[in-house]
Amino acid sequence: MSQTTKESLAQSLKKLMNTIPLAKITINDIVRDCEVNRRTFYYHFQDIYALLEWIFRTEVASAMAENTTSQTWQQGFLNILIYLDKNRKMVLNTYNSIGREHLETHLYNAVYWLVVHVVDEIAVDMNVSKEKKEFVVNFYKFAFVGLLLEWIKTNMTKNSEQIIDNLDQIISGDIHRALLKCEIQ
Repeated sequence: MSQTTKESLAQSLKKLMNTIPLAKITINDIVRDCEVNRRTFYYHFQDIYALLEWIFRTEVASAMAENTTSQTWQQGFLNILIYLDKNRKMVLNTYNSIGREHLETHLYNAVYWLVVHVVDEIAVDMNVSKEKKEFVVNFYKFAFVGLLLEWIKTNMTKNSEQIIDNLDQIISGDIHRALLKCEIQ
């Protein structure tokens, strides 16, 4: 029941964000749309931003699924783009509000886990320090999220698949080369 209630609250917020700026949505709006009381909302979430964070965390993770390997990262990243595009109004509403930090934080977290799995897989037989691997992960995390944020900033007009193709062409094999340069001799 608890998960169902969270999902209902999430759907209500997403629905409201299609027509109302995030800053103007109240908890009363959400609970009225969802047909629950305020206490139910506060049982699950501290505030609207906690609900928004939960939406991004659960839905983007679900969109990425298991596409976090060196062979499937492109599909995982494409799935993030597809999710963001499918939820365009909510994403743009969040991006253009004081809630932007929640969107950015979640994108950094989601992309971090995508990249860290790829780096760990590639480095499995390499002698690379944890600090160097973390540096490589963070480098790609910032590059990928920078692309996402620029895409969102320009109203998501560029083709998602073309972004992935361009990215793959540019960095194909680069993570491996970066890790080779970081190997302890």
